[in-house]
Amino acid sequence: MSSQFDAVTVRIKPNIHYKGRSISYVIECQDGSKKTLGVILPTEKPLIFETHVSEKIEIISGKCFVQREDNENIEIYSSGEFFTVPANSRFSMQSTEVVDYICHLE
Repeated sequence: MSSQFDAVTVRIKPNIHYKGRSISYVIECQDGSKKTLGVILPTEKPLIFETHVSEKIEIISGKCFVQREDNENIEIYSSGEFFTVPANSRFSMQSTEVVDYICHLE
């Protein structure tokens, strides 16, 4: 798990979705890769996200319930774990606590 990113460019305008329940910032690394650093606030209903590229989502803190479009099961991910989502698909996340994450855009 990453503890910090050195020599990055941060887009200062956040991506805000679901009335502020999901907030993230895009960072660009020296090698050209892009990531988002974000937070999901507790939700009563799952938040649905669409991907354009494949994504690896690392959970930094908290616990969330994830359902991917290609899987009927709801999976639980906690601090130190990650899940992947294919390009051009949908997934949902829900949590009863604050979740911090890093999304590696591939």
